Amino acid sequence: MERFKKILLKVLKWAGISVASLLFLMFIIPILFPGTISAQVKIFANKHLAGKLDYKKTHLTFFRHFPSLTVSVDDFLLKGSRPFENDTLLAAREVSVGINLKNLIFDRQVKIDEIYVTDAYGNVFVNSKGEANYNVYVSKPSSQPKDTTATGTSVKLDFIKLKNWNITYRDHSAKVLVDAKGLNYTGKGGLSEDIFDLETDLEINKLDFSLNRIYYAKQKTLHADLITRINTNALTFVLRKNELRINDLPLKFNGFLSILKDGYNLDINAASEKTTIRDMISVLPPQYLDWAKETKIEGNSDLFFSLKGKFSEPKNLKPRLQARLLVSDGFISNAKAPVPMNNFNMDLHVDLPDLDTDQLGINFKTLGFDLGPNNNFRAVVKTKGLDEMQINADIKGAVDLYTLNQALGLKNIDVRGLLNTNIKANGIFSLDKKLFPKTNGTLNLRNGWLKTKYYPNPIKNINIAADIVNTDGTFKSLGVKLDPFKFDFEGNPVFVNADLQNFEDVLYKVRAKGVLNVGRIYQVFAKKGLDVSGLIMADLSLNGRQSYATTGQYSKLDNKGTLILKNIKATTASLPKSFYIKEGNFRFENEKMWFQKFSATYGKSDFALNGYLLNTINYFIERKGTLHGKFALNSNYILIDEFMALKNGDNKDQPIEVEYAKVENPKSSGVVIIPKNLDVALSLNARKVEFKGLNLNHIKGTASVEKGQVYLKKTSFDVIGSRMGIDARYQNESPLTANYDIALKVLDFDVQRAYREIDMIREMATAAKNVKGIVSIDYKLKGDLDKNMKPIYPSLEGGGIVNLRDVEVKNLKMLSAVGDNIGAKAFNDPDMKGVNIETHIKNNLIHVDKFTFKVSILRPTISGTTSFNGLLDLRIRVGILPGGIIGFPVVVTGTHEKPKVKIFSKKGQGILDALYNKKTNKVIRQERRAEKKTKRQQRRDKRVQEQKAKAAEQQIDKDLKEK
Repeated sequence: MERFKKILLKVLKWAGISVASLLFLMFIIPILFPGTISAQVKIFANKHLAGKLDYKKTHLTFFRHFPSLTVSVDDFLLKGSRPFENDTLLAAREVSVGINLKNLIFDRQVKIDEIYVTDAYGNVFVNSKGEANYNVYVSKPSSQPKDTTATGTSVKLDFIKLKNWNITYRDHSAKVLVDAKGLNYTGKGGLSEDIFDLETDLEINKLDFSLNRIYYAKQKTLHADLITRINTNALTFVLRKNELRINDLPLKFNGFLSILKDGYNLDINAASEKTTIRDMISVLPPQYLDWAKETKIEGNSDLFFSLKGKFSEPKNLKPRLQARLLVSDGFISNAKAPVPMNNFNMDLHVDLPDLDTDQLGINFKTLGFDLGPNNNFRAVVKTKGLDEMQINADIKGAVDLYTLNQALGLKNIDVRGLLNTNIKANGIFSLDKKLFPKTNGTLNLRNGWLKTKYYPNPIKNINIAADIVNTDGTFKSLGVKLDPFKFDFEGNPVFVNADLQNFEDVLYKVRAKGVLNVGRIYQVFAKKGLDVSGLIMADLSLNGRQSYATTGQYSKLDNKGTLILKNIKATTASLPKSFYIKEGNFRFENEKMWFQKFSATYGKSDFALNGYLLNTINYFIERKGTLHGKFALNSNYILIDEFMALKNGDNKDQPIEVEYAKVENPKSSGVVIIPKNLDVALSLNARKVEFKGLNLNHIKGTASVEKGQVYLKKTSFDVIGSRMGIDARYQNESPLTANYDIALKVLDFDVQRAYREIDMIREMATAAKNVKGIVSIDYKLKGDLDKNMKPIYPSLEGGGIVNLRDVEVKNLKMLSAVGDNIGAKAFNDPDMKGVNIETHIKNNLIHVDKFTFKVSILRPTISGTTSFNGLLDLRIRVGILPGGIIGFPVVVTGTHEKPKVKIFSKKGQGILDALYNKKTNKVIRQERRAEKKTKRQQRRDKRVQEQKAKAAEQQIDKDLKEK
């Protein structure tokens, strides 16, 4: 026993010494090596990261991620790679790297084999051009063999742990959004090897996934147990063991993903077999999950999914998506239901080749359910395509909506009525080709009732009787009859009767009467508090044929009645804000829809319209219809800036290209987008129009909107104290670019005031800084506008005349330099009154025709070329008495700020013009000094440039006169 005690004491003694030594080393090692580790980690980061790295404080400890020795940094911030160097790629409360202790102690080398990132925000982004912000790691390939004896920092990862991440992945080129919150990730494997197996454990508290703005997952929980073989040489990921659980739905998948130079190559198959309908419902949007918890749901389901092919934006390649959903023996019942929904069966196939919705195939092989005897629904529907859709459908059912509502146990909604439907259709639907499936169908709803929790009163007495017939698959035999469609709301009955025949040339007979409180009826379907209100009052009788209006047979039309709108809020896809229609009184009279009294506001802008629209029936019947009209437009104030596409506003349903342009250009305003379905003439009368701080007052003239272009004709306005006349054309090319033609005349305006108040004058005519007095302009220009609706100067073409009616030009550097070189100080204050200067512009060069002025007894004549960036190539002939007949040549080169003068020389230094790509709106090459050439070559090049510039001016005249 005594011996045992001695042995035990020795064991405890040495164990204590070992523990104490270990603890001592854990404290002393961070003290011995902090400089080595901190310095080498910073060197490594600066050497291998293209994005800007920043952090506040560093730590070296065993205790943050015991037992690893870790270098930790607090408040870590990493910016993205170009062109996203100002955007955050990763921000984290703590980033730690594990250090290999053996290499540190014995070799004094820092080998990183573990990474820990805690409380982080990741922002991964790929723009519409396919440029990504995550290319921050810079590897420098070398033909030399690896030096295994080299010292320094290296990475050989075996372990990654991410804790409490929020990460967003947005790929605009693929129209994909992934937003993950509460992400926890553990990855194990030889991550530094060329080929290795990565073991992954992943949990996400809330996951959103959308494709082309359609959400396929919203606030889902996800757990993944994965083993992925990664080949870093080929950037290929082979999915070996992959088990997912999305909410309660298990999902297994396999396949591979390869990252290509310009996209991806993937072949992924997924399946969720032998699950239940309840498991499948768990992936529905969150608002439906509470309903599922309180409802008895039984039945089986199977889901199969595949995504195969290459994705490449430059090559326009996209993979094929296929899916199948099977539901069998479904049973859904609420405790209050008189009968359950049973025999719920569905077999749905989806096929989307090239992720192209025009090739979308949907096949409901089976869709049906029963609600007791004589109360059932059956459908077989097969479609292919979208714009041109092949349809084969057989839908039949008689459903008591109250019984259905009770069986499902739906909350917040009370729906009643007897719904009978019997529709058979087979053929092609195409608006462009005017094809419609052969159809025989009816839909009847009797004694309908709809009430929601959002509004205390129901929509009552809903009755719909609709018949649709097509006998030969064309629009000509298509007939739709609605007799009646009526309901009561808030004591106001509304009814519509419609009989439409022959959709190739629609014969219509429509009667509509009633009052709708838009704000209140909206509350029936949506939550209160949204800014929607107003009244619509209709009393219309429309009778006629579509072609009567287009062929001028107005006497055969019998359209009459009134439509009154009050306090209606409306949005249009092309504008960021809503229009607020204060009052709109419309009168229908045969072919015309008269705007008798119409007033509206848009942000700070106001409008009053009087006039009429033509072709309103065609516009609503045909998808590509164009509205024609003639109006007088009056306004007190119009702010053009708030019409620019990328400005902030309450319109949340703008086109996806506008949404992406906003994200990719957050500091840009975009350009004004013009609707393409309008052909409207306007008589303008506006007290004030403001554009980028420039005030245009008392605008009068005519305008027209046609096919996405705006034309101004014989329009005039007051600007900087002068009256300007203008003819112009404007057209947007995208949310970020536009083009224009403009011919303007302005008499007697103050040069200094123009220089102070107009940006374009300061940028185009820098010499105006040294000019005081009154000038007149007759000028024509065309060009492009950039993403802030500013002129792109290399795109400008045109020319014209500037008349210096009464001006003082003092201390212009170019003239002063000439005066200094010839000993004539009078060049500092030349007499240019009454001088006409004619110039022509193209490719960022301004070609100046000969003009003569007075300098004391001298008569200088100037011609040549200058550029918007200040380059000079001017010839001056300094004429002397008598009458300037005798003179000597001077050449001025250099720049406006640093002119170079040569006396008795005719040899200048040509300027090579800029190159501009009109399709991409990009400057390919800035103008620059030309290589030395002979005088003949220079004269030839100059003549070619001037001829092109004059031709551009003539083309502007032609373009404006055509309209």
